Amino acid sequence: MNEDHTATSYRVTADELRQFIERFERLEMEKNDIAEQQKEVMAEAKARGYDTKVMRKIIALRKRSSDDIAEEEAILEMYREALGM
Repeated sequence: MNEDHTATSYRVTADELRQFIERFERLEMEKNDIAEQQKEVMAEAKARGYDTKVMRKIIALRKRSSDDIAEEEAILEMYREALGM
């Protein structure tokens, strides 16, 4: 009976593991699809004359807090002054 219980537990665990792996794989496919869509958006923007490098910087800045950005800009300005730029 103990072997029966172990075999049943193993099957349930294997099924559950398979479900986790399949879910992860589906999410990975969705992530790849989204990345492809993002590339298409940038290609369209570039075709219309926008600087996609600058756009990516703006997108990164929008993810950060205004205080963090201000601090970085202040330090950057201080470094520029120190270098006579």
